[in-house]
Amino acid sequence: MKYYITTPIYYVNAAPHIGHSYTTIAADAIKRIKRMEGFEAYLTTGTDEHGQKIERASKASGQSPEQFTDVISSEFRNQWKALDLGIDFFQRTTSPQHARVVQDLFQRCLDNGYIEKGSYTGQYCVFDELYVNEAKPGDPCPDCGRPTETVTEENYFFKLSAFQEKLLKLYEDNPEFILPETRRNEVLAFVRQGLSDLSISRTTIKWGIPLPVEGNHVFYVWFDALATYKSAVEEEDLWPADLHLIGKEIIRFHAIFWPAFLMAADYSLPKRIFAHGFWMFENDKMSKSRGNIVRANPIVDVMGIDALRYFLLREVTFGKDGSFSYDALVGRYNADLANGLGNLVSRTLTMINQYRDGYIPSKVEVSLSDTIRKVQQSYDEFDFSRGLEEIWSAISWLDGYIVQQQPWKLAKSQDEGAHEKLDAVLYTAAEYIRVITALVSPMLPATAIKIWRMLGMPYPIEDARFIDLAEQSLPPGQKVEPVAALFPRIEAKQAIEKMQELEVAETRRQAALFGKTIPANEEPAAAAPVNVAPLDPEISIDDFAKVDLRVGLVKSAEPVKGADKLLHLKVDIGEAEPRTIVAGIAKAYAPEQLIGRKVVIVANLAPRKLRGIESRGMIVAASLPEGAPVLAGFHEDIQPGARLK
Repeated sequence: MKYYITTPIYYVNAAPHIGHSYTTIAADAIKRIKRMEGFEAYLTTGTDEHGQKIERASKASGQSPEQFTDVISSEFRNQWKALDLGIDFFQRTTSPQHARVVQDLFQRCLDNGYIEKGSYTGQYCVFDELYVNEAKPGDPCPDCGRPTETVTEENYFFKLSAFQEKLLKLYEDNPEFILPETRRNEVLAFVRQGLSDLSISRTTIKWGIPLPVEGNHVFYVWFDALATYKSAVEEEDLWPADLHLIGKEIIRFHAIFWPAFLMAADYSLPKRIFAHGFWMFENDKMSKSRGNIVRANPIVDVMGIDALRYFLLREVTFGKDGSFSYDALVGRYNADLANGLGNLVSRTLTMINQYRDGYIPSKVEVSLSDTIRKVQQSYDEFDFSRGLEEIWSAISWLDGYIVQQQPWKLAKSQDEGAHEKLDAVLYTAAEYIRVITALVSPMLPATAIKIWRMLGMPYPIEDARFIDLAEQSLPPGQKVEPVAALFPRIEAKQAIEKMQELEVAETRRQAALFGKTIPANEEPAAAAPVNVAPLDPEISIDDFAKVDLRVGLVKSAEPVKGADKLLHLKVDIGEAEPRTIVAGIAKAYAPEQLIGRKVVIVANLAPRKLRGIESRGMIVAASLPEGAPVLAGFHEDIQPGARLK
């Protein structure tokens, strides 16, 4: 069975940043999941190198379009190698093979009567390479807000209007063709408004693939780029794609234009399109102008590839927007990886080496079939965060089990049956680690390889399959290897300062790729401090003592009807019943992001009614000059109701 996955074909107007890495890491994880399910999985990515924006950018950098695209395309290829991603096909839109597929797609659409010649006068957004039919001269682009340009040129038009009902039927017959549901609804609403015919050629630019019918026309960038998914695997016979993984900003091109092009050419359609959300920086949109773009290499250099993978795939529900912060990154690393998985593996294998000379003891029955089923189901639904939660629940259980059973005391005990009980504890812990390691391997592949080897497994972890996990078990007598450190604990301040320092250097290096220099005495915008509000007047310790701050565990969260900024929360602070708190954080956090999160609340604030709901307390959050609030939280595990002093 084959499973063919694609990422977007990344536009070379910018070097790769964390948004590009997020999509490609997720695609790599899906490929590994599918291989665990027994599929022959393949992954395509590449670079989109034509269009007016590239023509202008190359000129501004003092390079030819060929030189410019060679440099930036290599950046993407090198980034995926540095992240150790399993890319099977890397396709450039400047390749001759790709040009042949694009021209064939055009010819088939033309022969079938879905292309005709015409002319266009209207607005065009160069940044998005998008015709803005509804705009007037001077109007901004509705997608990016940048000024549009008036364009008058002869074009070939694709009869997109002829596919409105066909597309609606496609969405109706295949409810999971577009995921998640919010993106499906967005596309349905757009198509139901009516579709206009689409220009698919340009005559005012030169940098593009020429049409097979006239030499002065080149293909519109989206007709060109979308065909990459097919051209990349034309010789391998892998089309159609099982999954197009994209960012939500390009959903219309993939869910409307692309299926229509394929229908017109009598080609098979992709089976599913999944559009994930954006990553923001501390709840503010990342952009070069704001100087808050984050790149993968500084994080990897300080914390490792798997730390980056874990944060991106665990921190936010896949499909929704996420907020990146260095504090949250280091907090996740220390709490979940260093104190969690890394510590558990180290203590278990150390005890086996110490108490049983490094050999797996006598077997007892251990069943993790329910955990295996839940994790695989979450992965299949692209809910990586929930899958990792299930795995970390097993880690937490095992940690508690070891503490409860106290194997270090059993090893010294002379009581009858202590020897057998110690064997049972050690075997249970090792078997849990075997299953946990396999389940986490698509998310943390490098770490999983290390643990698998330390367990002494006789076959590579790449050969592990979901179907075998519950049926197989650790053979007694298997020799484990000496323990190696997996996730040394990181000191937050030093790590963050080092990542920021490397980010500044990477900003300079990438600027040079585009023919720009940042003077040595001028810090890149990425290093600029965040403006903060001035301090309030001083208070006494007695004044502060009046404020009762408590740790709260969010038990439930839901929107407040009629209020777009408010969430209705139930928060456990160690009282008989969870408290009701109304918080103005709906624009920063989806309800499902909050459930299970520990927060700081002001517990002795007088109750007040908001939208008819009595709120008994206030959640503490940082208020930045721009963007939504950022909740205060904890890196360490702490009991709900604990008081802050």
